[in-house]
Amino acid sequence: MGQPESAQPQTIGSRIDSESALVTAVLRKDRKATAEFVARYADDLYGYVRSRLAPRYDEIDDVVQDIFLSAWESLDRFRATGSLQAWLMGIARHKVEDYYRGRLRAPDPIGDENQYPDRSGSPECEEILEQEQMRKRTQEILAALPDQHRLALIWRYWEKASAREMALKTGKTEKAIERLLARARAEFRERWNRG
Repeated sequence: MGQPESAQPQTIGSRIDSESALVTAVLRKDRKATAEFVARYADDLYGYVRSRLAPRYDEIDDVVQDIFLSAWESLDRFRATGSLQAWLMGIARHKVEDYYRGRLRAPDPIGDENQYPDRSGSPECEEILEQEQMRKRTQEILAALPDQHRLALIWRYWEKASAREMALKTGKTEKAIERLLARARAEFRERWNRG
C-alpha cells in the first residue's frame, strides 16, 4: 500500500546524521570537512548578508567571515535540534544586528577638509549643511532608540524591506511587525519633536 511510514523520518534523519557527521569532522579539525562546511553554507550566508547590507557591499566579506568564525567557535554547542543552516542563519542575524549597532555607534569619520568646496552663503552650501544636520540628528535619535525599534526602522526605511519581508525574516507575524514599526515611528517622532 505505498511507502512504509518510516520512509519519511529516515530522510529527515539522514539530513541530521549528515550534518552531525560534518560538525563532528569540523570539530576534529578535518580540513576537507571544513571546506565542505564553507562550500555548503557560504552562498546562503552571502545572499542573506548581501540583502541586509546593501548598498554597503564592501562590508559583506567581513561580516560573512565573522559569521563563520563565530560558528566555528561555538560549533561544539550545536545540538542538531534544527538544521545546521537555520543555526547558521541565527548567527548571521546576530552578526548583521551587531554590524548595524556598530555602525550606528561609530563616530562620523573626519572627512577631507576639501570634501565640500567653499561656497559660503550659496544656497547649495546651506542645503548641504542642513542635510548634514538632519542626518546627524537622525543618527543621534536612532542611536538612542531601543535596539528593536532602531533595527526595525533601519530595515524598513534604509533597506526598503516591506513589513511582510521583515515578518518572514524574523519569524514574526506581519501584524506584529506593523505594531513594532508603529511604536518605533512614534518614539522616533516624539524624540524628534522634543529636540
